[in-house]
Amino acid sequence: MKTRYGVAAAAVLIVAAYTNTASAAYLGAACYQKAGCGVEVAESCTQKPQCHTVMKTCRKVVYEKQQFTCYRTVRETVCETRTINCVKYVSETRYRTVNYTVSRPVYETCYRTVNYTVSKPVWETRTKEICYTVCRPVYETCYRTVNYTVSRPVWETKTRTICYNVCVPVYETVMKEVCEVVCTPVHYTKTIQVRSGRWETCMIEDPCGAAQKGCGCEAKCGCAPRMICKRVWVPQVCEKTINCVRYERCVVKKQVPVTVCRWVTEQRTKTCTYQVCRMVQECRTKQVPYTVCRMVPETRTKTYTYRVCRMVQECRTKQVPYTVCRMVQECRTKQVPYTVCTPVHYTKTIQVPKTICRQVPYTVTRCVPKVICEQVPVTVCCPTPTCPVKRCFGKSCG
Repeated sequence: MKTRYGVAAAAVLIVAAYTNTASAAYLGAACYQKAGCGVEVAESCTQKPQCHTVMKTCRKVVYEKQQFTCYRTVRETVCETRTINCVKYVSETRYRTVNYTVSRPVYETCYRTVNYTVSKPVWETRTKEICYTVCRPVYETCYRTVNYTVSRPVWETKTRTICYNVCVPVYETVMKEVCEVVCTPVHYTKTIQVRSGRWETCMIEDPCGAAQKGCGCEAKCGCAPRMICKRVWVPQVCEKTINCVRYERCVVKKQVPVTVCRWVTEQRTKTCTYQVCRMVQECRTKQVPYTVCRMVPETRTKTYTYRVCRMVQECRTKQVPYTVCRMVQECRTKQVPYTVCTPVHYTKTIQVPKTICRQVPYTVTRCVPKVICEQVPVTVCCPTPTCPVKRCFGKSCG
C-alpha cells in the first residue's frame, strides 16, 4: 500500500511541474526564439496580436487493474477422541445435634403524653355586590310583500254516451227424459243349518289323575284305576226354513218438465255525466311577517354570597402508645444437616477440539497508477504593446 501511494504522489508532482513550465511560457515569462534575452524590441502601434498553435506534451496519470495472488491463514477446528479418567463425588447427607442460643424479643406497650397543635377551620359567610352586563334580545316584527302564484282548479261538467252490453236471462220449459232406478222387493225362502248341542254326563276311567293324589301314587301309578264323572258337549245340527227378501233394481224412463235458462245479449245506451278539472294560474300577494332580533346590552347587579375559611391554631394533648422491645436469651437445639462427599472413579470418552492452520490463496485486484504522455494543441497569442513601446528582455536593459 505504501509503494502504491508513493508512485501516485510522484506522478502528481511531475504533472504539477510540467504545468508550471507551460503556464510560464504562456504568460510570457520565457524568451522567444527571435528576440534573445537582453535585446530591446520596439513595436509599432499598428501591430496586432499574433496567435499560433503549438503542440504541448502533457503527462497524465491513468490507473490500470492488476491481479495479485495473496494467501491468508484459515483456522479449522477438528475434534479428537480421548479417554480420560474422571472422579465424581457422591453427596451424602448426615445430621448432627447443635445447641444454640437465640435472643427472643419481648414487646411491651407503654404510653407517653404528647402535646400537639392542630389548625381548626373557622368558616365565615360574606356577601358582595357584583355588577355584570347581559345582552337582552329585543324582537321586532316586520312585514314584507311576497308575490306568489297559485294554481286554482276550474271544474267543467261534460256528458258522453256510453254503449254497453247486458246479458238478459230467458227462461224456457222443456220436457226431458229422465232414467230413474227403482228397487222392487222379491220375497223367497231358504233352508239353513243351525248348529246347537247339549251337555251330557258320562263315566270315564282315570288311571293316574288328580282324583288319585291321596293314595300316594304321584311318582308311580301303582293304584287301581277309578271311574270319574265328566261332562261332555254333544253337538247337534238341524235344518230351518226362513223367509228372505231381496231387492231387484230396474231402470224406468219418464218425461220430466225442466226449466232451462238461456242468456241473451242485449245492447243498451246510457248518458254519463263527468267533471273535468283544469288548473288556472293565478297571481296573488300576501304580507309575510318575519322577526328581527336585536341584542341590547343591559347592566344588572346581583348579591354573591361566599364563605371564607380561616384557620385557628388549637393546642391538644393525646396519649401515644409506643412499644419497647426487650431481648430474652433462650437455649434451643436443632439438627444441622451436613454433606459428606465420597469420590467415585470412572472413565469417559470426550471430543477434544483442535485447531489446524492452513494457507488459502485468494486473488486481489489493485489499481496501479501509470504516467502516459500525449500531445495537446495549445494556442499562444502575443500581447498588443502600447504606443511607443520599448521592451527589454534580460538583465542588460537599463
